[in-house]
Amino acid sequence: MSSEQGVAIAASDRRTPERGALLLWMIFTGLSVFAAVLLWRYGLLHLMLTSDRTYISSVIAVLYVVTCIHCFLRTRAIAREGAVEQRCRTILASPEGVRALEADARSLPKGLVSDHIQSLIEKAKAQAKGRIDQTLLLRSLADRLRGSNGFGAFASDTLMKLGLLGTIIGFIIMLAPIATLDAADKVAMKSSMGLMSDGMAVAMYTTLAGLVGSILVKIQYYMLDAATQRVFSDAVTLTETHVTPVLERRNDG
Repeated sequence: MSSEQGVAIAASDRRTPERGALLLWMIFTGLSVFAAVLLWRYGLLHLMLTSDRTYISSVIAVLYVVTCIHCFLRTRAIAREGAVEQRCRTILASPEGVRALEADARSLPKGLVSDHIQSLIEKAKAQAKGRIDQTLLLRSLADRLRGSNGFGAFASDTLMKLGLLGTIIGFIIMLAPIATLDAADKVAMKSSMGLMSDGMAVAMYTTLAGLVGSILVKIQYYMLDAATQRVFSDAVTLTETHVTPVLERRNDG
């Protein structure tokens, strides 16, 4: 087996975690959809939606679906960046790697990592000699890789607060009839008990929907952040082992 084949095999093995992030998200979402179908099949979701007169549970469900779509798009983008990073590693670790750097990395696939490498090449040209410090460029790369991942924390917190809002509204609905309650009026007593039951249902269902939605969103974005960190760590290793030494050696020469 030639050295190029060995490098390609090693790169394909290292590519697995980034592709696994998208696969893991799909498995997690598939299990969530299966659980939702079961709850709908047994009427629990329908009961929750019909019992919540404030429609807060429906808002939580819509926001959760939108957040899942955003997480999927971000996970797919990170998976693509991981694949780009591995292709860059394959090229730079081959005998053609030095020529690729001398050609301003034009042969590298397009992506954030290759843009970072091109920025390093431009900095090396401007610096002319000495050690290349890529600290600030790495911070920029980390921010660009992270992108809009922070939306997950916002969505999770919003789902939790919507659930708490539903709890407060439910208790208000439940306690409102007590002020005008007449123990001697059986009809009014029965109507008040119905309103109290409706208020308790609103409080419990919205709290449950907010807690479950918040937990599921946190799990998804935790997996996304872990995949983003892996891509960034691989990019740092790539540039420190295959890019900056070549550029520094070229400047010194």
